[in-house]
Amino acid sequence: MTPSQKLNALFELMRLDRPVGTLLLLWPTLTALWLAAEGVPAVSILSVFVLGTFIMRAAGCVANDIVDRNIDPFVERTKSRPLADGRVRLVEAVLVFLALSTFALMLMFTLNEITRWMAVAGFCIAIVYPFMKRVTFFPQVILGIAFSWGIPMASTAIHGKLSVPVCLFFLMSVIWIIAYDTQYAMVDRRDDRNIGVKSTALLLGDWDRLAVGVLQSVSVILLFLLGNYSGFKTPYLLAVTTVAGLFVYQQILIRTRDETLCFKAFGNNTWVGFTIFVGVVAEHLTRALFQ
Repeated sequence: MTPSQKLNALFELMRLDRPVGTLLLLWPTLTALWLAAEGVPAVSILSVFVLGTFIMRAAGCVANDIVDRNIDPFVERTKSRPLADGRVRLVEAVLVFLALSTFALMLMFTLNEITRWMAVAGFCIAIVYPFMKRVTFFPQVILGIAFSWGIPMASTAIHGKLSVPVCLFFLMSVIWIIAYDTQYAMVDRRDDRNIGVKSTALLLGDWDRLAVGVLQSVSVILLFLLGNYSGFKTPYLLAVTTVAGLFVYQQILIRTRDETLCFKAFGNNTWVGFTIFVGVVAEHLTRALFQ
């Protein structure tokens, strides 16, 4: 393997070639920063959280592939991952994970004490997550907490404590992630059943679409409650209405449980996160202009 091919394999290992997961992590984190700061956050904190999002997502992917290295070769969607197909050796993957973790540790020390401890807790949750599919049908819940952990961290980084809007947004994010990761699990259902790993999609069976719809509905309700508590008006309400429309579109996509369309529905959630972020930013921008 040439150096260029090895570098490409390492990029794939960290999912740098697939930004969907990073965007799903980034948009809620940015939204939380704007909610906590009630406007544009300090550049120093914004920079740390954006960089931390990219690093932790990459580290989480590497950790996941290390844990699943004996499973991924038997799953159609993951059999071409660089650790599964042999392009990256286990020792190389471990070294990449350690390097990313070191960078994350360096970023952590730029934050206040309570946020540093929360970062440690978030790191532990992210490491535990890959093992959950072996012991519970609810690994999506753990992923929801792990992917949403930047939300309370944003609040403590800015205020040193949690605010009600941020707590509501954290709860919404966890529920929303359970919904879209169930869509993701619907893609792998046959392979997961054959190799003996667990997921909400396997547990729910024919109730999967209804469960996703209920979770999405609760997410929209929580977004409206957040807006009502925060006194948000038209820009935010338009964004939440758009989110509801995107959820309806996803329900249409998954109605036949076609694996390709389920994956498309999952990817559509990047637009959900972006829409919520735009709604919150537009709300604060409107307030700043007209107050």
